[in-house]
Formats: sequence, structure tokens, C-alpha cells
Amino acid sequence: MERSLRAARVATYVYFVLCGTLMGAWVVHIPAIEERVGISHATLGGLLVLLGLGAFVGMQVAGPLADRLGARVVVPVSGALCGAALVLPGLAQEPWTLAGALLVFGFCNGCLDVAMNAHAVHVEKAYGRPVMSGFHATFSVGGVLASLVGAGAASAGLSPVADMAAMGVAGVVISLVAARALLPAEPVAERPSESSSDANSGSGSVASPAVERRRTKGRVWLLAVLALMVMLCEGAANDWSALHLKDILGASVGTAAFAYGTFAAAMTLGRLLADRFVARFGSRAILRHGAATAAVGITLVALGPWMWAAFTGWALFGLGLSGCVPQLFSAAGHADPSAAGANVSRVAGLGYVGMLAGPAVIGWSTHVVALNHAFVLLTLLCATTAVGAGVLRAAGPTSRCTARRTCPGTVRSRRG
Repeated sequence: MERSLRAARVATYVYFVLCGTLMGAWVVHIPAIEERVGISHATLGGLLVLLGLGAFVGMQVAGPLADRLGARVVVPVSGALCGAALVLPGLAQEPWTLAGALLVFGFCNGCLDVAMNAHAVHVEKAYGRPVMSGFHATFSVGGVLASLVGAGAASAGLSPVADMAAMGVAGVVISLVAARALLPAEPVAERPSESSSDANSGSGSVASPAVERRRTKGRVWLLAVLALMVMLCEGAANDWSALHLKDILGASVGTAAFAYGTFAAAMTLGRLLADRFVARFGSRAILRHGAATAAVGITLVALGPWMWAAFTGWALFGLGLSGCVPQLFSAAGHADPSAAGANVSRVAGLGYVGMLAGPAVIGWSTHVVALNHAFVLLTLLCATTAVGAGVLRAAGPTSRCTARRTCPGTVRSRRG
């Protein structure tokens, strides 16, 4: 049983890397595809909204399907479809064909995103300790891998469509091969009937299942709102960090590029380390102190007049945000194991809206204030997240376990 659980964890890492790689394969070829299709930056920006719309719809579809059919079915199917859909943007010759291709690719990517996170929740539950942040760190590894492969393909003279087709085929194969190691679907316990809950409600000591479900749903939507704020901050950093150094501090293009690199590196490092801190201090502490650290970092960026202050601020911003989203996803999945996929889809979907809205919100703000002063909005969002961290329970399903073999529902001892 321990071997199969380790295999399931490795397979989950594989799907997170795959998701990051497939999305990265599209991102690295955006300039070439934009030039071939013959569209402006403004038109491309509008088409990217369709990518986000497709991802959002895919998340809402895949979540309930993962609960009904099991992540073991939905994850590999989503991964295979995402790999197959990757070639579509590369084949597009007209703006309308590119629009359709991005809508389909976004839908498949959103399905894979939610399904693999739902499976990650089950793996974390089986381990009895936090492992979610590590999964999210490997997503970033996939983006780096896509960049290296794309650069190698370009130097070898391969066209974007050839590179994307090759990576798509590899994605389909990897998705199907890794499926064997995923955890089987857990049987969902039957909910108590309303009549029995009514009979027990007279005592007043235990809430009825209907009331408890409403409370859980409300808590999940609170988690979703926090995810929207955190991912809005992340999206803003992705698009505006380099421009901040170039336009506000007068850095060269090469130096300005290191701003995003500093942010991304700090975020990846933080996610690689976050699980250990969650196991020791709890997810609520990580969300609260992480958001507070991010608030300090982005304030330093907004108000600091020196280059070193900006780099320090972006590093603190990435480090602080790194553990926030994994804790929100994990809390949503554990809130109701029978609806883990649907709950993760709600949090991920609203969070993805924030990711897409972040760059636009900061852009609109620059019509009123300078770019660095617009970052104060991110400070307020991070501070609000820190205050709202109480929505996470002090001890979640994983943090209550001190040893894997002593937790209910985890792997059994070999002596069995």
C-alpha cells in the first residue's frame, strides 16, 4: 500500500509538470503565432480572454465529474485532451481559427487543472500530512521545461506547430501511462436522511446535515474570494514586475527582466519549502503570515526608490504568496471529501478570474496614478487576505496527524 501511495504521489507530480509544460509550450510560441496570424497586441489580448473563459468553463465541468467518476478517470482523459488540443493554436491561420483553438485549449487545460488538484487532495489525505505546495511547485518546473524545449526547437529550426505537435503527442502518451498509478476513486459515504437529521435536531447540540452543507458551501466561497485576491496579485506581478523596473526606476530591458525572475524564483522556492512549515505551524498561519509578508514586499516595491528595494520587494512578494494558493485549494478539497472536485473548481475558477483580472486592474489604475502607486491596491488585497485567514481551520485534516501510520484513512503498517 505504501508503494502504491508513493506511486500515486509521483504520478500527481507528473500531471502538474505536464500541465505547466503544455501551457508553457503555448506561451513561448505566442510571438511567432501572433506574427503568422497577423494580429495586433490588442487583438491578441482579446483572444487571450477566450483562453481564460475556456479554462473557467473547463474547471466547472471537470470538478463535479471528478467527484462522480473519480480523478483516476478524469485526470488522464483531461491530460490527453489537453495534449491533443495544444497543436490547435499552432495550426491557426486566421484570427477566428485562433480564437476557437484557444477556447478549446483553455477548456482542456482548465479540466486538467482542477482534476489534478482534486486528486492531489486525495493524495494529501492519504499521506496524512501537507504535500499540496510541492505539487504546485512542480507546475512552475513545467513552465521552465517548456521554455528550454521551445528554445531548443527554435535553434534547431523547427516550426512552432512542429514543436507543439511533438509536445502534444508526448503529453497524450504521458497522461495515459501515468494513469495507472493514480488512486482509485473513494466510495462516497451516504449522507444521513433529512428525517433522521430532523429527529436528532431536537437536541440542539449537532447541526443537521443540510445546515452543515450550507455552512461548508459558504466557507468554500469565502476561500474562493481569498483565492481571487491572492491570484489577482500573482497575475499583476506576472505582467507588471518588469515594466515597473523599466518605467519607474529606469532599468535596462535586461535588468528589468530579472524582476519577474526574482518573483518567480522566490515563489517556486517558497512552494518547495511550504509543506514543512504547514506541517509545523498549520495552514492558517501560513496563509496569514504569507499574505502579510507579501503585503510588506509589494509596499516596498510601491514606495521604494532604489533598485535593490524593488528586487527585495518582489522576492518577498513571491515568497509570501507562494504558500497561499495551495492552502486555499487544499482547504476547499478537504472541506467535503465527497465534493472535493466541485469545491476545488469553485476556488480555482474564481481564483483564475483574479489571475486574468490582475494585469487589467493595474493597467486601468495607471490612468489615475503612477504604476508603482497602483501597487498599493495589491497591498490592500494582501492585508485583507491576512485578516481573512481565519476562514482556514486551525487544524485541518492533514495537520492533525503527527505520523502517517497513525492517521485514519492513511496507509497501513506493513504488519497490518
